[in-house]
Amino acid sequence: MQKKRDAWKSRLGIIMAVSGSAVGLGNFLRFPVQAAQNGGGAFMIPYFISLLLLGVPLMWIEWTVGRFGGGFGHGTAPGIFHNMWRKNRFIKYFGVIGIFGPLVIFIYYNYIASWTLAYAVFSAVGKYGQVTDQNTMLSLLKGFQGIEKNQFFSNIQSAYIFFLITFAVNIIIIYKGISGGIERLCKIAIPTLFVFGIIIAVRVLTLGAPEAARPDWNIINGLGFLWNPDFAALKSAKVWLAAAGQIFFTLSVGMGVILTYASYLKKTDDVALSGLTAASTNEFAEIIIGSSIVIPAAYVFFGPHQIQQIAADGAFNLGFVTMPLIFQRIALSAFFGCMWFTLLFLAGITSSVSMAQPSIAFLEDEFNISKKKAVIIFSVISFILCQPAIFFLKHGVVNELDFWGGTFCLVLFATVETILFGWIFGIGKAWEEIHHGADMKIPRIYKFIIKYITPLFLFCILGFWFYQEGIPVIMMKGVSQADKPYVLGIRLMLLAMILTLAIMVRVAWRKRLGNKK
Repeated sequence: MQKKRDAWKSRLGIIMAVSGSAVGLGNFLRFPVQAAQNGGGAFMIPYFISLLLLGVPLMWIEWTVGRFGGGFGHGTAPGIFHNMWRKNRFIKYFGVIGIFGPLVIFIYYNYIASWTLAYAVFSAVGKYGQVTDQNTMLSLLKGFQGIEKNQFFSNIQSAYIFFLITFAVNIIIIYKGISGGIERLCKIAIPTLFVFGIIIAVRVLTLGAPEAARPDWNIINGLGFLWNPDFAALKSAKVWLAAAGQIFFTLSVGMGVILTYASYLKKTDDVALSGLTAASTNEFAEIIIGSSIVIPAAYVFFGPHQIQQIAADGAFNLGFVTMPLIFQRIALSAFFGCMWFTLLFLAGITSSVSMAQPSIAFLEDEFNISKKKAVIIFSVISFILCQPAIFFLKHGVVNELDFWGGTFCLVLFATVETILFGWIFGIGKAWEEIHHGADMKIPRIYKFIIKYITPLFLFCILGFWFYQEGIPVIMMKGVSQADKPYVLGIRLMLLAMILTLAIMVRVAWRKRLGNKK
């Protein structure tokens, strides 16, 4: 007998939860860096094109497909895909990607989220209060991560304690379920991080006049560095790929998470307006708040020349090295520093719990086991899988996990689900399903976009991405000889994970067939 599935308590709850999954570290760290590195304001042209032709259609597809699958008692892609194409007995195995991808992201994202919690505490107690330059602040970060031993940290013990706390918070929230855990968290965390973000953005945008010796180091030019377009950059395929990749990250599409969240909706619940609202909430966090903090503030304090290097150094240095130095130079530095890292922690935790839910739902729905047992199984396995990201960080393990789980799988899964939705399920039936219980009429042009433009866009991304980045990554180009054994070990671990999930799908379906007989 199939047990009753969990459900959202309110429409606001599901919107906040999906927004929480989407609003993550990438909104406040990755987005401004991507924009600064890829033509400034010119980056926003392919960004908005990708949003309209890729992000919004995929968001509607995943909300609709998830609600459809939930009606058959399935909360993850294998079961949902099976019910969309019953004649094909292999399609459910493609759905494994929708569990594998989020699980891979979970096992390294948790550790990164724990850094934000640690730095919120460091800000409050003045741990980095005496550090005045980038190199020393970077040394503090590396010491904390266990990459090197220095005057700040002699081992990884502090980082591991904060990881344990963060991991425990994730498990407690997941254990409390969809309505009692995730919905309750997101209803508190999302408004809080928005308030924190607006306060910090206002403080940055009202920084005082620049020193007489450097009049160009002002907030207007800081915003200009991010938003003034370099149209020559539009000729580069790399810029278009970066913009499309950012859309995947920022909306959490192609992961399988939205499918799982939407599977807890009722058949009559709206997905058209709710999905658009969740996407709009995320875009506000990214475009309005995310672009108004880190790059403009760094420009004011470090100038037009050093800001290029800061952007090139990536999101980690920007968030954990540059921003603490900036907050030290303004009044109430401990207050703003603690608020910044608390904002990042809330963004991280609402995203990480969403990455865990597909695995939990898979165990509950396909093996008909209790929430408690599913959470225990997930906790033990994911905790073990988290360890390489912690202890082998300096050997490129996180980059490897991020490529396969947070890059390649996203594009591949999105391509599969789009073809399945628009062509196999059928665009006519799909269009009817989207509008069932809808509170808005989706523009008819999207019927054409979903069937033709979005899959074509995805095939182009997949092809160019594989050619430009996939082949070099597979061949381990740029990986040092010392790191290659670790990278190879991670690949074997990932291969074992996806094979195990495929075997579990096979076992679950055999069990279902046996029960029917």
